[in-house]
Amino acid sequence: MHHLRWKTSTICTAGLLMLLPCSVLTPPSVHADDLQDCMTQAMESTEFDTMTVADLRIKCQKDIAARTFVPKIVEEEEKGKPAVVQDRMRMDKEHVLQPFTLMAHKPNYILVAAYNNSDYDPSLYQEQFDDPAYSLDDTEAQFQLSIKFPLLVNLFNDTMDIYGAYTNHSFWQVYNSDESSPFRETNHEPELWAQFHPNWELFGGFKNTWNSFGVVHQSNGRGGDLSRSWNRIYAWITFEKGDFAMSIKPWYRIPEDDEDDDNPDITDYLGHYELSAAYTYDKHVFSIMSRNNLESGFDKGAVELSWSFPLWDYPYLKGYVQYFNGFGESLIDYNHRVNRIGIGFSLTDWL
Repeated sequence: MHHLRWKTSTICTAGLLMLLPCSVLTPPSVHADDLQDCMTQAMESTEFDTMTVADLRIKCQKDIAARTFVPKIVEEEEKGKPAVVQDRMRMDKEHVLQPFTLMAHKPNYILVAAYNNSDYDPSLYQEQFDDPAYSLDDTEAQFQLSIKFPLLVNLFNDTMDIYGAYTNHSFWQVYNSDESSPFRETNHEPELWAQFHPNWELFGGFKNTWNSFGVVHQSNGRGGDLSRSWNRIYAWITFEKGDFAMSIKPWYRIPEDDEDDDNPDITDYLGHYELSAAYTYDKHVFSIMSRNNLESGFDKGAVELSWSFPLWDYPYLKGYVQYFNGFGESLIDYNHRVNRIGIGFSLTDWL
């Protein structure tokens, strides 16, 4: 997993997204003797001559937290390469104490060109803007920015963490010069969850590495005929085996008053769950998402396939291809079928 660094004087603005104070961030429990031994060894090494005492303390806290987090990860590393989800969680723990760091949540990417051969419907925009000539291009750019930040970590004897996150998914008609290249749609998704790492052994050698329970709001921040939003509570249960991971994410939509509901039939198209899987091979990551297919009898579901691949030996950017077919590509299109393929670049992936 990669991490995004935000060069700013404070990370408190991220905490405000969840209306919680930054002071709730607590470091993992570290024994004083271990911390003192680590700092003493570091100060005796010329490698850390330029670091302050505060920097050394943070480094040692991170190192100790990473070593003590989920002991089975250490066992896996002694045998060879750790399983992919455990490895990502280990890297989260290594960075959770790093100041001014926001961690990747969902994939971060940009599709430089995304073509939809089912056409985007301009009728809602024509009505909203009172412009019958308003048009939309079938090819646009899309990007997703998704970050998370720790609020409380290593609770209840290191069995639970609480995180907040924000995901922005934007659909940009950058090639539509007739309409001054507008953003066709932007979906905002703040969420808050508690995550557990039971590391239970299951059938066939799979491990239940990560379980989360949370609440999420998603909306497009618009008014009138273009307004879309919904609120959910969800569970996110993840299993892994070696380089393969899969998850099920069921949810329950929190009801709204009829007069305030802009999309009362949204669960008919987005259903009540997602099934996902990802596989990594030699720095390539392949993933698939299936939503509402079984529930709707394959009538109103969606499938998304993605592939990120290395670009030479450059470590900070990967090539990215994504295919989507079905309903719910964006909130504005939750009840319109989209058949789209895009190509671009990936900054971070699921694994």
